[in-house]
Amino acid sequence: MGLLPHVLHHIGLLAGTALVAGSGGTILFGALGLLASIPMLVRLYRRFGSWMAPALGLLVFVAMFSLSAFVIGPAISGTGGDVNPGPVPTVDHTGDHTAGH
Repeated sequence: MGLLPHVLHHIGLLAGTALVAGSGGTILFGALGLLASIPMLVRLYRRFGSWMAPALGLLVFVAMFSLSAFVIGPAISGTGGDVNPGPVPTVDHTGDHTAGH
């Protein structure tokens, strides 16, 4: 799973970026992680004979994936909500409308 982003960029800069960036990439890798965890969840069910252990395992997966995708990832990439864009430039249109009339 860790090699997938590296391999995807070889299919083309825009295609790879579009696939793994933003919410699409988060959903893609969340689904892939969930699929990859199914054998472990089945083993937990067989070992404990209850759906409680796989449910707790799935809860831990969702919590760790959410922490990684929504807290750690934005903090590392600098796309968090604490970005100050600076002042918004203003334009004075009054000179355009009065000239030549």
